Amino acid sequence: MLRMKTLHLLQAHVSCWSAVRQNFHQLASIKHVCLLSERRRQGLLYPFSALEEHLTPQVDQTEFKIFHPSLNDLCRAETLFTPSHKKHIDYTTSAVRMDHVPALKQPEVCFMGRSNVGKSSLIQALFSLAPDVDVRVSKTPGHTRKLNFFTVGKAFALVDMPGYGHRAPQDFVEMVEPYLQERQNLVRTFLLVDSGAGLQRSDLVAVEMLEEFNLPYVLVVTKIDRTRQGALLSLMVQLQNFIKKQTSTCFPQPFLVSSVQFSGIHLLRCFIVHVTGNLQLTAEPT
Repeated sequence: MLRMKTLHLLQAHVSCWSAVRQNFHQLASIKHVCLLSERRRQGLLYPFSALEEHLTPQVDQTEFKIFHPSLNDLCRAETLFTPSHKKHIDYTTSAVRMDHVPALKQPEVCFMGRSNVGKSSLIQALFSLAPDVDVRVSKTPGHTRKLNFFTVGKAFALVDMPGYGHRAPQDFVEMVEPYLQERQNLVRTFLLVDSGAGLQRSDLVAVEMLEEFNLPYVLVVTKIDRTRQGALLSLMVQLQNFIKKQTSTCFPQPFLVSSVQFSGIHLLRCFIVHVTGNLQLTAEPT
């Protein structure tokens, strides 16, 4: 009898997980997002829209919407993240030293951040329209120990970098600094910040390194589904002021994302496609 109850519980769990996965992948596609109510659709595609009504009049809202593409532009960007018989999206290789790094000609973007900031989960969400791409996500912080390379046809490459902080690989500096300094086709670094923690000391070290190397980068605020709107809005204002007063190569607009609820994923895809030279914005923002 106990075995039968256990079996039923397992079946229910599998059924529930399948439903969650199905919903997750539906939100990965804009055509399914467009079936949602207008408020929820706007919140997923443009996450800052859920916060802007709470801004004080003294804060300039346009500074948080510098990159605000139209729905049509988001759809065009999505096609690049969708595999086809002419365009393969693949995990290419991993490297621990510069002499192991693949010689790629595509423009390249890389993702870096503290251990357990949600980096691999974010990359998995970005590539969710290509389910065959192997992006390994671990419950153990610091699981990414190498530079992992992914290619989107001939359009661009994406690099998942090891997490820094107390769980960083011992050779983190020797691995990451040469890549950032020597990679000629690197066009943008995405520096991830945990919405619940804000900028930490290790993040400031990363910012200092990117500024010293004169590399263009952008701040991406992760796990926004776990943070209250008031705290999230306060963090966004703090980050915007930090970027304006203490950086010179950082993109002025921080991005908000949730890999669980899929908020901001479509917008970030569009930004990646844009900065790699694969999309010129052609329409007015919606």
